Amino acid sequence: MKIIFSLFLVFLISSFNLYSPQVVANDALQWPRIFSAIDVDPNLERRIASLLSEMTLKEKVGQIIQPEIKNVSPAEVTKYHLGSVLSAGGSYPAKRHSDIITWVAAANQFYQASIKHPNKRTAIPIIWGVDAVHGHNNVVGATIFPHNIGLGATRNSNLIRAIGEVTAREVSVTGLNWAFAPTVAVARNQRWGRTYESYSENPELVAQLAGAMVVGLQGHPSRGDLFADDKVIATAKHFIGDGGTTNGIDQGDTELDEKALRDLHVQGYVAALDAGAQTVMASFNSWNGNKLHGNHYLLTHVLKEQMGFDGFVIGDWNGHEQVEGCSAQSCSQAINAGVDMIMVPDDWRAFYKNTLRQVKKGEISTARLNDAVSRILRVKLRAGLFTETGNPLKNAFSGRAQIIGHPKHRAIARQAVRESIVLLKNNDSLLPLSPTSRILVTGAGADNLVMQSGGWTVTWQGDNTSNVDFPGATSILHGIKSAISHSTGVVDYHSQGEYKVKPDVAIVVFGEQAYAEAKGDIEDLFFKTDDFKILERLYRDGIPTVSILLSGRPLFVTEQINRSTAFIAAWLPGSEGQGIADVIFTDDSAGIAYDFQGKISFSWPKSADQAPHNLGDNNYQPLFPYGYGLNYTDQTNLPWFVEQ
Repeated sequence: MKIIFSLFLVFLISSFNLYSPQVVANDALQWPRIFSAIDVDPNLERRIASLLSEMTLKEKVGQIIQPEIKNVSPAEVTKYHLGSVLSAGGSYPAKRHSDIITWVAAANQFYQASIKHPNKRTAIPIIWGVDAVHGHNNVVGATIFPHNIGLGATRNSNLIRAIGEVTAREVSVTGLNWAFAPTVAVARNQRWGRTYESYSENPELVAQLAGAMVVGLQGHPSRGDLFADDKVIATAKHFIGDGGTTNGIDQGDTELDEKALRDLHVQGYVAALDAGAQTVMASFNSWNGNKLHGNHYLLTHVLKEQMGFDGFVIGDWNGHEQVEGCSAQSCSQAINAGVDMIMVPDDWRAFYKNTLRQVKKGEISTARLNDAVSRILRVKLRAGLFTETGNPLKNAFSGRAQIIGHPKHRAIARQAVRESIVLLKNNDSLLPLSPTSRILVTGAGADNLVMQSGGWTVTWQGDNTSNVDFPGATSILHGIKSAISHSTGVVDYHSQGEYKVKPDVAIVVFGEQAYAEAKGDIEDLFFKTDDFKILERLYRDGIPTVSILLSGRPLFVTEQINRSTAFIAAWLPGSEGQGIADVIFTDDSAGIAYDFQGKISFSWPKSADQAPHNLGDNNYQPLFPYGYGLNYTDQTNLPWFVEQ
């Protein structure tokens, strides 16, 4: 087995030109040119110029401001000529369980407010952005897909495109038209709380999947479905280097020279923008001490001029206030740096007044303001928002509540679960299990859709929810029961692993509690849970055990692996837990129903302090290398690993 691992590592390391760079500046460095699937249209450009010529200064300033829906009314959209609103994680038009009619009604109110004509104002439709990062995750009952870390394990571009299609369709049903997805971060330190939002530590895999997701969300000219009624505007985020901060600190400092920043962190953007992504979200992080929201070199010179991006840059949640000399209420520096639309969730009224004053005083040039507004208009026109597609009451998919969580959508999510889970250990070929077995199911994650889905699900952090908030979803326990329902097998469920009749096999589901962003930052990768006591007891009792880890990153769980006969990395699979049961049980004829296909897209740590530790690093010695994953043809018993 050691020989196989060594050969595998040599092959992988030689396949990628990744390295640990020094911090050196290089102003002459060339960044890759974008060749967007969406061509420049001279007629559309003339329309932009015509609209811009009609607009007043107040209308232009309004276009570049985006409040959160809880802090703005439709009447204010009209009054201030606002160009956009957003629903952040856990934001709804009324209440958590708002029905589709409520979503569409709110979308229509904001839309109608944006095109009203008091005093002959220029009618420019609003765009409503939403954090639909693994399905339309703010909507109760929506299809929730595995987070990106799981999708990276699938290596399946066609599947990722299909997931984008479903997500866009369910967003369109609620009358919205802009998704803040995909995240194309290359997470290089698993202590980062947003690791699960990254497809991989490998920029080439991130690029492979980023373009596919954009095509799914927006459509594509070659497919004839670009910005069809069931498509939305995509966002490549967060530009740039958010996955490379020192010590994996969220919103921290990415200390890399420019060549390393380019080679490690731009590939996902090139793929997404080549596919036609129309917006880019600026990142919270700094690059060598300078906040991205105020970085003219990267946002304007690199992204817009060198790379040729002609869509618009959206700021992140009050990200501008972290720029030196700025506050939430005022930041000419971010606009001058190249942020075209400022996300100001709360203090937008003061920001509007201050920006108006700054333009009048020349602190923001008229040319820069016109450029920002032109970019916003270009995206709105390309996306068809000036046509019936942009009208929530006339869009063909808007209001069709039966589409939310549709069985066909859930089938795609279930496939994603099947293909994303990774088999790390299968000693004595314990898996697949017979549905005729007596099975003990236990662990905090067994019947827990909150743990199963992770952050950015119903609420921002994914917490303060329960299984009730996931109508139509299936927990892992539910999936196991369903898998043996037509057989003679028995499922005994006990959260603490107790049993009266000794089982043939135990399935223990455990993992991280839900988190998002900085709350998920950790000091090291050590993981221990009370469920380890269950594993210890089952091990002593001589019961073969299948462990299923729910997590947003690879973790140091060597002691749990050692005490498990089989071990599965299930990541954060989302609403379709039955996809796991599909793989771990035989079919009715005792054959393989579905084999394991997932391969880890992040290196698995050998010790708690082994981060950062990435493919191509010097002295690369993970417990499981990038690309590792067993299937049922592998007849290998892993040794007892040394617990470090």
